[in-house]
Amino acid sequence: MGKGQPGITNTIRVLRFHAGEMTQAALAEKVGVTRQTIVAIEQGRYSPSLEVAFRIAAAFGVPITEVFSWQATD
Repeated sequence: MGKGQPGITNTIRVLRFHAGEMTQAALAEKVGVTRQTIVAIEQGRYSPSLEVAFRIAAAFGVPITEVFSWQATD
């Protein structure tokens, strides 16, 4: 994939809001990463590993497709 907008988007902020306004720090603790990692993923600056993506989905009790989606940019 070339430079520019990443093809992966996420709904982490919305899911955190619906989970009682869960903080980024609380989600990071559940997932086993740093708060800064959650911030970067949420803002689309970093794409998580597949394992971390599944852990995030599990933290919210939803399928991974409700958290992440991918759109080809070509």
